[in-house]
Amino acid sequence: MKTMRLGKTGLEVSRVGMGGIPITRPTEQDAIKVVRRALDLGVRFFDTARGYEDSEERFGKAFAGLDERREQVVVATKSHAKDKETALEHLDTSLRTLQLDYVDLWQLHNVTTFEAYEQVLGPDGALEAAHVALDMGKVRHVGLSSHNVDVALEAVRSGLFETIQFPLNFISNEALAELVPLAREQDVGFIAMKPFGGGRVRSANLAIKYLLQFEDVLPDPGVEKVEEIEEIVAIVNSGDWELTEHERREMTRIRDELGTRFCRQCRYCLPCSQGIFIPTLMITQGMWKLWPADIFFDWMGEIVEEGRGCIQCGECEERCPYDLPIREMIEENIAFYDRMLDNAENREK
Repeated sequence: MKTMRLGKTGLEVSRVGMGGIPITRPTEQDAIKVVRRALDLGVRFFDTARGYEDSEERFGKAFAGLDERREQVVVATKSHAKDKETALEHLDTSLRTLQLDYVDLWQLHNVTTFEAYEQVLGPDGALEAAHVALDMGKVRHVGLSSHNVDVALEAVRSGLFETIQFPLNFISNEALAELVPLAREQDVGFIAMKPFGGGRVRSANLAIKYLLQFEDVLPDPGVEKVEEIEEIVAIVNSGDWELTEHERREMTRIRDELGTRFCRQCRYCLPCSQGIFIPTLMITQGMWKLWPADIFFDWMGEIVEEGRGCIQCGECEERCPYDLPIREMIEENIAFYDRMLDNAENREK
């Protein structure tokens, strides 16, 4: 596996990493198989978070017995806590569930407003926890993740963080204008979250090859199946990263089709006070393209019914880092589901 230097951390990481949300979906045994297959294929950067359900626990079980390989593997996790005390509690829990003595990279998670940024940097903020953890040897490097480009730019300029994690893919490429160049200038490692656009891009070839054009950007795709990590690593190892004219046209077609009004599946709209699982409801139309009708109606039916209970409070929109009109999009997706169901029932008559 080709490697790259992760900015001023000096860490030598695999040219592609593995994100930790999707391994919460399969069985624990299958999740462990995916992580261990990634290790066997040479993946050396694994990124999870305290808030990713049981992701850390699954990584920990997969890492058990690393022994001599521990120094070759870069383990990154995150805490969404903004205060020092809670952040340190999160870190201790992370170490316990990951079954590790230290994490290579600890990131302050989803710092997406300037209010949150000032809180983590202020007295008894999470950054103080990071300094304590560094002194104790519990973490070796400190980074920050954000979905707000202005906050991310401020974090990189501050000199307080060694890495920045931010969305970057061929649909959402806002980071290329200023953030990636600034990170390069400041020698801050850039970790590209959501290489697949929050699940909207289905082609690993397009998604991964696009990001490999940037030699100092680390793609961090989430995977849940052995076949997925095998395909991604094969693309990296091929060395053939130059995009063909046909591939560029295909990316343009996908961009034009999606526009900017789509859910990135970041889940920051949750929790919903009415118990609606908003991220899945928001991709109802995409699921129709992927699944056979019987599976679609069986699974999406319950989620759509939950969505009918939306009280239009707007709390989800206040939390959305992309300023999406979530309430309007919920109604559109429910209407789409109803049309597809009516069409299916009419065909059966």
